[in-house]
Amino acid sequence: MLKVLMRCFSLNRLMVALLALGITQSHPIQAQTPPVSQDNGAVLGATPDNGGEITDEDPSDPTNLRPLTQADSLLSSQGAQRLVLEANEAVNAENYDQATSKLQQARKIFNQLSNFYLQLAKSFAGIDNNIYESQRNSALKTGQMRDSATYQLALVHRSQDKPELAVPLLVQVIRSQNPTTDLGKKCYQQLYELGFVDVPLGTSSTAKTPSN
Repeated sequence: MLKVLMRCFSLNRLMVALLALGITQSHPIQAQTPPVSQDNGAVLGATPDNGGEITDEDPSDPTNLRPLTQADSLLSSQGAQRLVLEANEAVNAENYDQATSKLQQARKIFNQLSNFYLQLAKSFAGIDNNIYESQRNSALKTGQMRDSATYQLALVHRSQDKPELAVPLLVQVIRSQNPTTDLGKKCYQQLYELGFVDVPLGTSSTAKTPSN
């Protein structure tokens, strides 16, 4: 009787072991792979996007809608005016080389802007009068700023004892402005003081102010 019980016990242990082994072998993936949470599935199974996150290039950011109106832009009147201010600071510090570089940059930007505005004005002539007038006024305004920067650059060249560089700039301003404007008169006075012209402005009895 004892032998029969021992044999049955051994068989039961064997069956339990076989059943356990069978379960383990029939589900190897479930045993080795942890369940994936919904959050992990979103990270691993989907391409991340920035949805509502505002980045530097997000068009919904109001500071990026009109980038050329910012002072740090190098193609705006604000950016060119900043260069002029930096040039004035350099002049006060007697750093004429830096002032020359800043004014040359500002003059170039103002000239580009004036030309671009004028081209746009011509393109809208007879099509949209509001745009035409706006662009024409912008062209005149930036042209005035260009001439002012050019005059300041000529003064810096004169401070450096380089009249050969100042004279062409002064002549350019007179041609752009008109000799009867305040800036045109200042430029002609500089030419007279440099000895480039012999007749001072306003001494001729036949001089007449051109009518508009």
